Amino acid sequence: QVQLVESGGGLVQAGGSLRLSCAASIRPFSNYAMGWFRQAPGKAREFVASINWNGAITYYADSVKGRFTISRDTAKRTVYLQMNSLELEDTGVYYCAAGAYSARPNDYTYWGQGTQVTVSS
Repeated sequence: QVQLVESGGGLVQAGGSLRLSCAASIRPFSNYAMGWFRQAPGKAREFVASINWNGAITYYADSVKGRFTISRDTAKRTVYLQMNSLELEDTGVYYCAAGAYSARPNDYTYWGQGTQVTVSS
C-alpha cells in the first residue's frame, strides 16, 4: 500500500522558515516525480513546486519562486520543501503527491494527508 506522510508543518511568524518533509513508501521511488500543493481555506488546491524523478529538474509557482526549494533524497524516499521568507498568503494545508512531472493535480496518482502551515503576522 502506497503511503505519503507529510511532516514539518506548524505555526511560524511572517518572514520565518519551515521545512516540510514527505516520506514515501513508493518503490521504486525514482519512478515518480514528486510535487507539493497547498490549499487555503475556501480556495482550490494550488500547485507549489515539483521535482522530476532524479531531482535534476524543478518547477515552481510564481508566488513561491525564489523563496521555496524542493528537493528529494532517493535513499530515504523523501521529498522536502524548504520554505523561507514565509508570507501570510502561504498559510494552508500542504500536500505532497507522487506521479508525473507536472503542475496539474490530476497528473499525480498518490497523495498524502497534508500538513498545516500557518503564518502569523
